[in-house]
Amino acid sequence: RLGGTRRPLIKRFTGALFHMDYYLLTDLAATMGYHLAMSGAETFRVEDTVHRILRAYGVECEVFAIPNSISVSLEAANGKPLMLMKRIDFHGNDLETMEKLNALSRRICTERPEVDEAMTWLHETLAACRTYRTGVIYLGGVLVGLGFCLVFGGTLLDCLWAGLMGLIIGLVTRFMDKQEANPFFSTLLAACCMALPAYIAAGLGLMDSPDAAIIGTLMMLVPGLPITNAMRDIIYGDTNSGIFRLVQVVFTALAIALGTAAAWHLTSGVYGVTGSATVTWQPLAQAVAVFVGCLGFCILFNVHGRGSVLCIIGGVVTWMLYLLGGALGCDVYVANLFASLFAAAYAEVMARVRKCPAMPYLVIAILPLLPGAGVYYTMSLGLEGNRMDAVAKGLETVGIAGSLAVGILLVSTVFRLIYRHVQGARAEKS
Repeated sequence: RLGGTRRPLIKRFTGALFHMDYYLLTDLAATMGYHLAMSGAETFRVEDTVHRILRAYGVECEVFAIPNSISVSLEAANGKPLMLMKRIDFHGNDLETMEKLNALSRRICTERPEVDEAMTWLHETLAACRTYRTGVIYLGGVLVGLGFCLVFGGTLLDCLWAGLMGLIIGLVTRFMDKQEANPFFSTLLAACCMALPAYIAAGLGLMDSPDAAIIGTLMMLVPGLPITNAMRDIIYGDTNSGIFRLVQVVFTALAIALGTAAAWHLTSGVYGVTGSATVTWQPLAQAVAVFVGCLGFCILFNVHGRGSVLCIIGGVVTWMLYLLGGALGCDVYVANLFASLFAAAYAEVMARVRKCPAMPYLVIAILPLLPGAGVYYTMSLGLEGNRMDAVAKGLETVGIAGSLAVGILLVSTVFRLIYRHVQGARAEKS
């Protein structure tokens, strides 16, 4: 009789316990995916991480992620459906957090701790992620301007101005972020405030090449991570996310063009339309400049330790291969394709050697190739009234972006096929 009265109570209690466990487990997986997305991870990584964590605990689920939200749905042991959704707000690029969370997901899938303990690990990991101090972040902007100004033909005087302009972008974007301003207007204002002193200084004869200084500094605003994520999302079949990110890239480029155009109009009485002489530096000097610029990007993207050194090496070698392609007589499209193939392969190899995401290595390595100069010259030619030249430069810019996309797509597809073949071979042996 006691057994007959206890069983229903135990059954109800166990069902409630299972429901609570499933909810906490789903919350753990969704929270992990949320923080990965907030750090700048691609859609495939977000969805795959949630899948792996839940499967490690014997739970099958459906995950749908786009750049501004993530949804997880599953069926609990008692047959009731469970769904959890988290909205992803505007966020920056935190590659340190992305790498730490990736390592944590591997640990959870291997050790399968209690859900409460796994959630504690997650909070401890987020608290332990390193961040650069505000002053160091501003220094990163200065280094980006200094380095890439020289790459695009600026003189040493122009590099000093570019460093100041990089500091201006850092101050403006940080202020706008505190105001929770729309990224489009934040980018537009940063581009305008950055270009104003360049045009004024050039009009007063205090700068040799304002174009080189502006282009080098604008590299801070070029959406390198969204471009890379869009390409990788399309590779893995996440077309919605890829298109979403591409639209974001287009609007960012438009904000950059509008901001610099506004600065040009505001200073037209001082600067006007004058020539902008550039200097062609030797490859060794450009290698040093790219090293400095990539170091600045490692700070802005919050990359630390040995990983930052490896990222910088990837960026320098990628640019040297681009210069080599030009020296061998390749046109700009082939040279960019050649260099992007190395950048993508380098990122995939580093990811497998260090067991971490390929994204940090790919983003830093590909940044020197991004067509920020094309966006600027398209705008400037249009302002000068050279519409045909502006259209030609715009098409060239699109072609360069296409070359980079093809290089990344080819390498990522090949590595993915190899990975699937290796996994299939291991499954057959087991």
